Amino acid sequence: MSNRYLYWIIFVAINGGLLFGLNMAGIAGATEMLKAEFSLTDSGLGTVAALLTIGCLIGALFTGNFTEKYGRKNVMVFTAILYIVSAIGSALATSSEMLTVFRVLSGLAVGATSVVVPIYISEIAPAAKRGTLVSMNQFAITIGIVLAYLIDFLVMDLGENSWRYMLAVPAFFGIVYLVFLLTSFPQSPRWLLSKNRRDEAIVVLEKIGGKYLIEKELPEMEKSIASEKDKPQVKLSEIFKGKIGKIVLIGTVLAALQQITGINAVIMFSPDIFQAAGSVRGDSMMQAMIVGLVNFLMTIVALWLVDRKGRKTLLLWGAVGMIASLAYLTYEFAKPVQNGVGVLVALLLYISFFAASYAPVMWVIISEIYPNRIKGVAMSFSTAISWLCTFLTVYFAPIIQGTLGLHYLFGIFGLFSLIAFIFVKIWIPETKGKSLEQIEIELKLK
Repeated sequence: MSNRYLYWIIFVAINGGLLFGLNMAGIAGATEMLKAEFSLTDSGLGTVAALLTIGCLIGALFTGNFTEKYGRKNVMVFTAILYIVSAIGSALATSSEMLTVFRVLSGLAVGATSVVVPIYISEIAPAAKRGTLVSMNQFAITIGIVLAYLIDFLVMDLGENSWRYMLAVPAFFGIVYLVFLLTSFPQSPRWLLSKNRRDEAIVVLEKIGGKYLIEKELPEMEKSIASEKDKPQVKLSEIFKGKIGKIVLIGTVLAALQQITGINAVIMFSPDIFQAAGSVRGDSMMQAMIVGLVNFLMTIVALWLVDRKGRKTLLLWGAVGMIASLAYLTYEFAKPVQNGVGVLVALLLYISFFAASYAPVMWVIISEIYPNRIKGVAMSFSTAISWLCTFLTVYFAPIIQGTLGLHYLFGIFGLFSLIAFIFVKIWIPETKGKSLEQIEIELKLK
């Protein structure tokens, strides 16, 4: 019974991840129509697509403090409302400026979700299952991406306004998410303990894991929170100092590398990449759906491996596969004529290795290595830097493609993948199967 309740809570929480994926990939099938509708240049299209990530950056930066003050659940409720409003506004946009404003609002929701959902799941999940359960959020993101591609494919021939249907879809899922949150979703027990609401925390822990969790993890939680009680409220400047600063730097560099290896540029512009390799529009959307499906399937592999093989092993093998795939794509697009099948296979391999490693594992690691007292602020900072890197990647991708060619773009992503391998090998600790309090002790933060 306890497992059933735990999995229900996780299911509700990861609906935020589903909406994350829908918002990030939903524009993929609409790019040509948006260029025609609003007379956009390549740079203009890059701006409309990338400004969502500026919203993400802002949302991520401020969410940490809000989660500490108002609770993880209340922040999720706010994001659900934002998803609904931004989707309806984007679908009804009458100018590129109006579309951009609502895309930024959508980005605020995505950015907040990218911080609050991993925090919530890491705090509510038993140590033995935490890697898998935190990774479920990334799993939901990939489902959102597949759904976005599928819906784009199904509605792309419904006329000149079909892009409006594509961008309206998150509103429906946002309403479902909001209803779930308001009717059957508890606050994080760690947050409740930090607010002196011990009885409520015990009720939640009992429902999740029975007496075992109360006997095994409650004393550690209370000891950890008690040691932080007398310390002043965390300021942003504090996370850059001493031992904490070193851990935050490691987590933030990992978060940045997850994005500058190119994933969101590939997800958002994959139909354009396939068209550049010689596919017609309908075929390129079908191939983009295959990319989304492989992303989804390989995330299942990550869920299976993250608590078995460990976080660091997955990151290292993921980087190796990404380097090889990107090297081939660089070679292929340097030629006058591309092998369409080779491009598809290489992109699928790139997506596969990313989805089975950096996509979920980055979130697992930063939700684990940051101490509870600074977790909200530190995750906000790292995630904001991740979104800044996403913005730069998505903004410059169509510009680099248009001016230098796709071989330069894939070469740059390959170089950053090599840097990621070296960084993980030297700096990332293994956190598999350890309680959050044990990780703090091993990192010499206590």
